[in-house]
Amino acid sequence: QVQLVESGGGLVQAGGSLRLSCAASGRTINRYHVGWFRQAPGQDREFVAAISWSGSSSYIADSVKGRFAVSRDYAKNTVYLQMNSLKPEDTAVYYCAASPYTSGFAPTGPYDYWGQGTQVTVSS
Repeated sequence: QVQLVESGGGLVQAGGSLRLSCAASGRTINRYHVGWFRQAPGQDREFVAAISWSGSSSYIADSVKGRFAVSRDYAKNTVYLQMNSLKPEDTAVYYCAASPYTSGFAPTGPYDYWGQGTQVTVSS
C-alpha cells in the first residue's frame, strides 16, 4: 500500500502562485507515474497534469496549460505541481495519484493510489 501525502495548498490572491508537493509516506515515489487532479465543490474530478516515472513524459490539461507545470525531484523523492497566474476558478481540492512504473503511463488514469488532497483557494 502506498500512502500519498500532498502539501503546499492554501489561500492565495488571483495572479499569485503556489507549489504543491506530493510524496509517498515511508517509501519512494520515484518509481511511480504521478498524476494531479482537482475537484471543485459540486463538480467532477478534473485531470490537471501528470508525469511519468522517468520524467521523460509529462502532460498538462488545456485548462491550465501555460500556467501550471509538473516536475519531479528524485533526490527529494517528491513530485511538484507549480501553479502560476492563479485564477478564482482554480479553487479546488487538489489530489495527487500514483501508479507503479510497471504500469503503462496513462496520464489521465486510472491510478492505483490517491492522496487525501490539499485545498487551494484563490481569492479575487
